[in-house]
Amino acid sequence: MKLCVLGGAGFRTPFVHQALLRDTGSPRVDELVLHDVDPVRLDGVARVLAELSRGFLDAPRVSTTTDLVEALEGSDFVFAAVRIGGLEGRCRDERVALDLGVLGQETTGPGGIAYALRTVPFMLRVAELVRRHAPGAHVLNFTNPAGIVTEAMQQVLGERVVGICDTPSGFGRRAADLLGLDPARVRMDYVGLNHLGWTRRLLHEGTDVLPCLLADDAALAELEEGLVFGADWLRTLGSVPNEYLHYYYANHEAVHSALTAEETRGEFLRRTQGAFWEELARTREGAADLWRATVSARSASYMAEAKGGRQGAPAHAGQPELDPAQQGYAGVALAVMAAISRDERSTVVLNVRNGATIAGLPADAVVEVPATVDANGVQALSTAAPDLHQLGLMQQVKAVERHAIAAAVHGDRTEALKAFALHPLVGSTTVARRLLDGYVAQVPEVAAVFDR
Repeated sequence: MKLCVLGGAGFRTPFVHQALLRDTGSPRVDELVLHDVDPVRLDGVARVLAELSRGFLDAPRVSTTTDLVEALEGSDFVFAAVRIGGLEGRCRDERVALDLGVLGQETTGPGGIAYALRTVPFMLRVAELVRRHAPGAHVLNFTNPAGIVTEAMQQVLGERVVGICDTPSGFGRRAADLLGLDPARVRMDYVGLNHLGWTRRLLHEGTDVLPCLLADDAALAELEEGLVFGADWLRTLGSVPNEYLHYYYANHEAVHSALTAEETRGEFLRRTQGAFWEELARTREGAADLWRATVSARSASYMAEAKGGRQGAPAHAGQPELDPAQQGYAGVALAVMAAISRDERSTVVLNVRNGATIAGLPADAVVEVPATVDANGVQALSTAAPDLHQLGLMQQVKAVERHAIAAAVHGDRTEALKAFALHPLVGSTTVARRLLDGYVAQVPEVAAVFDR
């Protein structure tokens, strides 16, 4: 099988490659094509993969290209993990918002809207090219904001596009470990949108073990979500929110933390990854070790501001796992591919078309819920209705997402203004106008959306 990775010069590509190396099923991926716009970085990532492949006799054949059509042609699966505007765009997403006193974050709030505006047009082009050059391919979308991008691409490719985020599955795995249970035997009752969801039950052999976790002070002290939200708030809710809900439940604190930090998350990554690429260009051996060290530092500082730390400082606990063989987003992606190509039925939390799963949201909206995956494709599981506070927030944010898609598709400033003004983390039409003007002035890729 041929797997095409868009954004192949990204830091996550070696995770995908390691997962493929450990896959022993049949059929399996034997051709891996990396696409990116930067040939120098593509060459660097290819050298990392070559070192990771040592000792594996049947490693996938790896090639690189800057030609999008060549990369997609005849693919069975397409992983999309691109960043339109690069880290410079992310830094501006953050700073434009923070300069106006509102949250600057790449997927949540106004930064996520700006990111979507410049990303959706490119991903729609990708969807059209997939339809023409890889008509049988399934697209596994990791490109953020994952829910928005997946919903936009489904307008072209339908349900052959699925969005993947490892945050819900990661929580389920970590929670099971803390309770001394086999993660493979634990099922999650999860409902929401991408980066906006709640784990309501953890089922082990038919018994909900989430109350046991919430009652365990020691376990919550080790749990990332316990650090982010505090044990009292988790017990008050009776559920465990996706960690990105920190930006809603503690918005004032999050904005204050970002404003007083020496650098934003984007600026931290721009600095550390810039140093990585410079060092990699000088490194002929040890490329894989250099990548591991950089990823370790990157992961340790993940959401540090929400856990009492700062960018660049190790988090207390709960950092994303570095072993992709059984874990992480690469493991989720491999499970989806195996389920589709080998009919290895699996249940995973994915970004999928709503249908009738959540009453109160449009049927064609993309939601994040448990889904079954097999050779017939992806099917969202039925789920209990969300609580009113959950549904209300989901409805408001979904309306924002759909305005953002309309703005990106049609180059419509009015739709973009609605997206900013209606987002619950903006709270001011005046600020919304300034946000839109600021992103157009400072991010060329956003300006281009409205210059067509």
